[in-house]
Amino acid sequence: MMDMKPFKLPKMSSDEIGELLDRERICRIAFKGDDFPYMAPFQYVRMGDALYFHFTDYGKKMRLLEKDKRVCIGFESLEPDLSEYSFVAVRGELEKVDEPRERAEAIRRLSEMGREGLSENFLAAHGFPSEQGWETLSEDKPLVIFKLERVSDTIGLRSPA
Repeated sequence: MMDMKPFKLPKMSSDEIGELLDRERICRIAFKGDDFPYMAPFQYVRMGDALYFHFTDYGKKMRLLEKDKRVCIGFESLEPDLSEYSFVAVRGELEKVDEPRERAEAIRRLSEMGREGLSENFLAAHGFPSEQGWETLSEDKPLVIFKLERVSDTIGLRSPA
């Protein structure tokens, strides 16, 4: 009988992880739920090594964050036929951004990213009607911005070369 060792996907380098985070626009955040984890998609922006997210100020995610700020965030890059793929998981804690300049810059970049490559239909995920356009995501509105802090673990796996 042949000894079958499992094939393990290659780990991504820090540079490869950074490139994926810079290239992609949408992630999935898993929150610690009551009975089960709760996962939802979010637009994000990377500024330096920090990740920023806009949250609507209502709903299940806000209630769960009040109880526990620890999250696991998943990012992926896939070719349609899955000939190439990569996955990154980052664990840390989400903290609300109150510093005005940092908050304004995150909002500006999220809005700019939307204007440059996302459908206005995705504005509904931000709590806005699509007809208002990406300009509605602006620092003069009471938008809630979170930043990933206290990162405890980052792992990236990719398809074999």
